[in-house]
Amino acid sequence: KKHIFAVVTCVLFTSMLIFSWRDTQLQNNITRKLFPQPTVASPAGELCRGKPAQNVITALKDNRTFIISPYFDDRESKVTRVIGIVHHEDVKQLYCWFCCQPDGQIYVSKAKIDVHSDRFEFPYGATDIVCLEPPNCDPTHVSIHQSPRGNTDQLPRFEIKNRKAETFSVDFTVCISAMFGNYNNVLQFIQSVEMYKILGVQKVMIYKNNCSHLMEKVLKFYIEEGTVEIIPWPIDSHLRVSAEWRFMQDGTHIGYYGQIAALNDCIYRNMQRSKFVVLSDADEIILPLKHPDWKTMMSSLQEQNPRTGVFLFENHIFPKTVSTPAFNISAWNAVPGVNILQHVHREPDRKDVINPKKMIIDPRKVVQTSVHSVLRAYGKSVNVPMDVALIYHCRVPLQGNLPRESLIRDTTLWRYNSS
Repeated sequence: KKHIFAVVTCVLFTSMLIFSWRDTQLQNNITRKLFPQPTVASPAGELCRGKPAQNVITALKDNRTFIISPYFDDRESKVTRVIGIVHHEDVKQLYCWFCCQPDGQIYVSKAKIDVHSDRFEFPYGATDIVCLEPPNCDPTHVSIHQSPRGNTDQLPRFEIKNRKAETFSVDFTVCISAMFGNYNNVLQFIQSVEMYKILGVQKVMIYKNNCSHLMEKVLKFYIEEGTVEIIPWPIDSHLRVSAEWRFMQDGTHIGYYGQIAALNDCIYRNMQRSKFVVLSDADEIILPLKHPDWKTMMSSLQEQNPRTGVFLFENHIFPKTVSTPAFNISAWNAVPGVNILQHVHREPDRKDVINPKKMIIDPRKVVQTSVHSVLRAYGKSVNVPMDVALIYHCRVPLQGNLPRESLIRDTTLWRYNSS
């Protein structure tokens, strides 16, 4: 009996080992399908090799793919979402090379290349390069390559941001994409930033291509104050950029200095640190009509519109060619730019023309954005009525032939004149 018991025990144990081995082999096969590159351990002391990316925009060797930054995104599945710019036809396949700590193992995963639909016919467009992350690993860095095989030493290495959850450090962040053209509208910029602060903004993030020397001094002041954060945006070092939003058949590569790519990066960059993100330009201010500031306005709007992630505000032009003598402050006369307090006449709506909109969003509910609407989001989008708020946009007129009497006098801005 003892002999039979020993034999049976041995057979059962052997069977368990065989099934365990088969289960392990099956799991390995699944892993190999997800990650075509075999697992490679880096030599000791050389974990996560590759050259750390130094710039906000990094060109890959194909010169058709430009990486801005990777972000961890677990809202649907555990993926790394890389914000980039690619040629919509020439880039057919890309691979994410993940580095796993603490052993420095490399896993390779084929990327889904999702060029944003709002490309406006330019050959290059904002793109999500999305890769499923390896199991049992929270990679800290990733490289992007055209092949599943190669030498990691030669690839730029990017830190994956948003890996750790954070508590919100600010309520409102304004994203200003693409300051370019030797920007020198200094007075209006200062007034806009001060208005943002009055309305409740703690951070203004600017993707800066270039500006005037005087504007650099102003930015330095606001950086030291802690209000402004600059993201260098030398996109014209990589691509022929257009100052227009639509392709003009002029050989340019991407519209409006890559504005859409910058806006998407700004959303993900602030996903875990800002309760709301405001997508607007430096000459635009979302003016509340029923509330003193954005915090009370957004609290009311969220209460009325549960499960909403995107709030759209209508743009209205206050032509800088029509002014009032009020607030002619002599100390400001030497400062280049527009004094918005002197422009309180707005153009009337045009028949059959829809006013463009800008947005205040919950960044955790947005996947992809364009300039005037989101392309993919988890929550609903709501158009905010004009009697609640409108965008004060002081710029060159769109209806320049209208006489002054046809404009609408709107002094909402003057409520904030003393502060």
